[in-house]
Amino acid sequence: MSTTRPCSPGDRGPEPSGASGASEGGVPADGASAGGATAVPAAPSGGRQVRRLSFDGESGVVPLARDFTRQALHAWGWLPAASADQRAAAEDVLLVVSELVTNACLHAEGPEELELTCDNKVIHIEVADRGTGQPAPRTPHRAGRPGGHGMFIVQRLCLDWGVVRVPGIAGKKVWAELGAPA
Repeated sequence: MSTTRPCSPGDRGPEPSGASGASEGGVPADGASAGGATAVPAAPSGGRQVRRLSFDGESGVVPLARDFTRQALHAWGWLPAASADQRAAAEDVLLVVSELVTNACLHAEGPEELELTCDNKVIHIEVADRGTGQPAPRTPHRAGRPGGHGMFIVQRLCLDWGVVRVPGIAGKKVWAELGAPA
């Protein structure tokens, strides 16, 4: 399902004051690393954990986004996976990140930022870009046709996805949510 909303579902309001990578409760980030990645310490059990990656001036953004996401999944305990279901859930997250970042590259002047949020039940992925287009799965979907499968894959793997636009600001955020492994 694709929706356009003023904010993402489950949005808990703005981040704590001055935070660019904080977990809920205002736990400060431990600094930025190469590529603008903001590492966030693990939150207490049940807490919301956030990680952001800025793509400003970066090349090879799809592998960069996948590596960043893989590191977050390790930090959040999704990897290494103890079961096939947990491994599949982590691979789904990596695939959705790849598809959203690739779409921003192909259709929206490139991604600006990747934000990952995990609350032990759902992982929320947002890719910000400067594009004006509206992502949508191709219809009808034809599995044998090359290309054009990205948003179909996102739609099939995710609990929900959509687009957030802020009036007066160029671009959008394409978001998707996946359930945590059991």
